[in-house]
Amino acid sequence: MALRRYGPVAAIAVIVVVGLVVVLSSGGDGATTTTESPTSSSTSPATTAQPGVSTTTPTTTAARPETTAAPGPVSPLPDGVMNFQTAQDLGISVDFGARCDTTTGRVKSSDFFAPPCWQPFTGDNGGATAPGVTADEITIVWWLAQDSDPILSYITSAILNDDTNADYEDTMRGLLPYYETYYETYGRKVKLVVVEGSGTIIDDISARADAVKIAEDIKPFMVWGGPSLTNAFADELHARGIPCIACGPGQPQDYYEKFDPLAYQISKGPEQLNLLVAEYMGKRLAGDPAIHAGDESMRSKTRVFGRIWIESSQASADNNAQFEAALADYGVEISESQSYVLNPATIQESASSIITRLKAAGVTSVIINGDPIAPREFTLEATAQKYFPEWIVTGSVLIDTAAFSRTYDQQQWAHAFGISNLSARVSSKEAGAFAKYRWFNGEDPAANDSIGVIDPTPGLFYAALSAVGPDLTAEHFRDALFGNPPTVSALTAPSISFGTQGRWPADIEPDYFGVDDIAEIWWDPDATGPDETGKEGTGLWRFVNGGQRYLFGEIPDGAPAAFDPDGTVTIYDTRPAAEATPTYEPLPAAG
Repeated sequence: MALRRYGPVAAIAVIVVVGLVVVLSSGGDGATTTTESPTSSSTSPATTAQPGVSTTTPTTTAARPETTAAPGPVSPLPDGVMNFQTAQDLGISVDFGARCDTTTGRVKSSDFFAPPCWQPFTGDNGGATAPGVTADEITIVWWLAQDSDPILSYITSAILNDDTNADYEDTMRGLLPYYETYYETYGRKVKLVVVEGSGTIIDDISARADAVKIAEDIKPFMVWGGPSLTNAFADELHARGIPCIACGPGQPQDYYEKFDPLAYQISKGPEQLNLLVAEYMGKRLAGDPAIHAGDESMRSKTRVFGRIWIESSQASADNNAQFEAALADYGVEISESQSYVLNPATIQESASSIITRLKAAGVTSVIINGDPIAPREFTLEATAQKYFPEWIVTGSVLIDTAAFSRTYDQQQWAHAFGISNLSARVSSKEAGAFAKYRWFNGEDPAANDSIGVIDPTPGLFYAALSAVGPDLTAEHFRDALFGNPPTVSALTAPSISFGTQGRWPADIEPDYFGVDDIAEIWWDPDATGPDETGKEGTGLWRFVNGGQRYLFGEIPDGAPAAFDPDGTVTIYDTRPAAEATPTYEPLPAAG
């Protein structure tokens, strides 16, 4: 799930920086304080991992043929669409306009992961190519939860996020001109319609009513966002043929195939994450002593695994069953599996019961897969019961952020380690959505705590839109996402892909999710610095080997590289050399 208004969003922005581009380049928080860079050990990324990102764009424009040159291969792009690399491959000369740096083939944005140059479009774009599309506008609905949503208020109160819906809207409207300046939109601009939810993020009835109202009264081309603890909103939109990005919790593969080409997520899919967690446990943890437990008596015992997982729908139970099946492929069993419901009124009672059962079952290693607030209750209860296991984090949304991890019982969390979807952090002044917004707009975003959660969706949309071309339809939007190769992993950004790329087993492709890889992390309760919202404090996640990332099948065998600071990084004060940020002056906003 991807709950909005979480706050520690600068960490999530790393998902965006490449996700925004989605490698459509091929033919086909305000923090100012940082912590140390990795040490120069034999495992340090200084000589092995930093080359991280590569691009296919050329570094020179010398001797480009004119358009009268002999014809080259047929362009793989749609009619009316041309990017820098394809023009080079075809041997033609194209005027890419003032926004293009012809020495790199990318736009003049102060972002290492800036998109490729697209040829400015002129001519007839076809007008109303799809519902919600005209010659001048693309109607997009952005769904926001209520400011007063009690479940979100319960969550965000833990990290003192004071961003409001008004801040959200102001920030989104400040982001759109950036994208419409540096991305090609083929004569159209987004007409953004903000819809606030009529019920809570877990209310099926109001979610469905919101979707019906949007479909019948607004008739958009696409919807961004939705209630994150019910899939009723997305179901209703898709049944009416309306595409949506991140409109609800992640669903099984057959859901996306059923509703193709309408449903997409930016984060990793639940089945994908299950495979990676199972691989990590099977290769790194199973059969070995629980040496990182807080209870010394556990450290000589072979690991006994228990699991805590959030239940919000039948899909949650199906996901848990699929995870246990993936573990069984490595000969690993879960001795005690306990689910909970995110309800402020019952979470403490649930925590007491669940911890009692895990302790009674002799669990040495607790796998946590849920929301970012519940671990506070579980860890406090574990200490109250004098139960000190290992805590294995699994990439669950925002549990692997400092902003939330500092709210957990530190006697427990000092023994937390595992994998993360997030990438090694960089100072928000140096990189990410916050830095990009300030660079383009000359001021901080109103939603300064949350811009990293806001930015990924328009970033993905505009990246695909540039590759779609003037004939915008739901099918062509999908084709633009699916038709390009994966990005290359960086230390400070994940690898993104959609479609059939051979990265996952055949039964979970094509891929309707973005992020594919993970990093290995562990919690350092003594490290100091800013969290993802810029708040100074104690406790940070350490990224092993400078943030090296792994795809499914690449996780190495052997004991986890946890609780050894050698070669780790908490926050890069500047990007690694191979991922350095270019310097440009911002262009005037388009139009």
